[in-house]
Amino acid sequence: MISILVTQFVVLWAVIDPIGSVPVYLSQTQHLSAKQRKLVALKAVAIATLVLLFFLIVGQLLLEAMQIPLPAFQVAGGLVLLIFALTMIFGESKPEQEQKMSEEMSHSELADLAVYPLAIPSIASPGAMMAIVMLTDNSRYSILDQSITAGVMLLVLLITLGLLLGATFIQKVIGNVGAAIISRVMGLILAAVAVNNLLMGIKDFYF
Repeated sequence: MISILVTQFVVLWAVIDPIGSVPVYLSQTQHLSAKQRKLVALKAVAIATLVLLFFLIVGQLLLEAMQIPLPAFQVAGGLVLLIFALTMIFGESKPEQEQKMSEEMSHSELADLAVYPLAIPSIASPGAMMAIVMLTDNSRYSILDQSITAGVMLLVLLITLGLLLGATFIQKVIGNVGAAIISRVMGLILAAVAVNNLLMGIKDFYF
């Protein structure tokens, strides 16, 4: 049982990637106030949790009902992730304009920022959605097994929230310039992950 829990934790840690979400969070919230950053982090993790729980409960049934193979879903997710990665790499930096905008952002606008790109596709990535569906396969796992998987997933998401809330301190240390550099570098890494998802999805679809 312990080995299964460890395996599930490692798999979910890899696909949710709490550490990898920190640079994305910093790049998107660097001009927000501390209170706004905290609100975005809480909303992002809450939304990602709801999305992953949805896929845990009905994801398999939904994909089967729509006759969508998992590889096709992976390719689609890879494309979305690639587009976002390119915006991180080539996006223009406009600190003064963004600072002015951040002061005027409403709760709904902060919620939009929490949804994309933080909740989806950074935390609740296509890979995470796929992993949840596979780890809770109705034909292989009982309700108890699926409940344990849900618990492991929630633990990883709580760690993610902790890292995001701690990112405010990181922001103070590295400053806006450091955050911009990290954003570009992580954008490149994210692009590589997205291309890998695309290639793996295409491979699995045909072979």
